[in-house]
Amino acid sequence: QLQASGGGLVQAGDSLRLSCAGSARTFNTYAVGWFRQAPGKEREFVAAITKSAGTSYADSVKGRFTISRDNAQNTVYLQMNSLKPEDTAVYYCTADPAFPIVIRGGHYWGQGTQVTVSS
Repeated sequence: QLQASGGGLVQAGDSLRLSCAGSARTFNTYAVGWFRQAPGKEREFVAAITKSAGTSYADSVKGRFTISRDNAQNTVYLQMNSLKPEDTAVYYCTADPAFPIVIRGGHYWGQGTQVTVSS
């Protein structure tokens, strides 16, 4: 089970940190990713992290977003800086034992957290 949190309403240029908490004792053996879905658009990949903290990012967020994990807390974070109005979306976390699968959408999904960036 995954629990996403940390969304909110911010202004362009602000920062937010999203959290994805996993309940499984084996969470630290899973790759975890973040996806987002804006109104009227398909869900898109944002970032992912392997169990050993290797990372991958969508081109649209490189240099602005950072994904990290705290295995002691069973939590993966998405630090979002220099937010833009086009970052507005519902953000979902996903997990899977296999990294190549999580970057396409893993087996397990959280409920989503809304991020709204005003101009």
